[in-house]
Amino acid sequence: MSRAVSAIVIGASAGGVDALLPLLANLGPSSPPVLVVLHLPRDRPSLLQGIFSRACSIPVHQAFDKQPLRAGELVFAPPDYHLLVERGPELSLSVDPPVHFSRPSVDVLFASAADEFREGLVAIVLTGGNEDGAAGAAAVRRLGGRVVVQEPATARSPEMPLAALAQVPDAEVLSLDDIGALLRAATCAEA
Repeated sequence: MSRAVSAIVIGASAGGVDALLPLLANLGPSSPPVLVVLHLPRDRPSLLQGIFSRACSIPVHQAFDKQPLRAGELVFAPPDYHLLVERGPELSLSVDPPVHFSRPSVDVLFASAADEFREGLVAIVLTGGNEDGAAGAAAVRRLGGRVVVQEPATARSPEMPLAALAQVPDAEVLSLDDIGALLRAATCAEA
């Protein structure tokens, strides 16, 4: 990776757990903080912390309000809350209205992280069945960050990657294997 990575944000929906499991296993203790929005049912507790704790070698948390953001940690948005990055950097949670019928919203996370990290941010849009993440990816790109999109042909639901590419035509289009290599490189670059 040619420039220092301050944080990585990832958005996914339908098919997201299957896409994320092999990717996030690439993270090591020297990785930048990784924040994930995965669309979840609003009325049930999330099982993501348990699922990904078994697959990852770094601490995995569900975000809480005013949580400090630390390198070498993987943080998931909780069900029915938007996840935002604020100065500090620290995390905040919001019950503002859903975006693209989603709370948490990929757009909300990406836009707030772009404001904080600018060119140090890597935003990754994975499989999903709506347009959430496209406007956020455009905000990341506009502020100098790097946008990576899963190759739509390999996504279980290609709508999110296609929508992101429509708004960020110069985004890097990579296979899941290549995104995994990018995450390994970010971990090594921070070591």
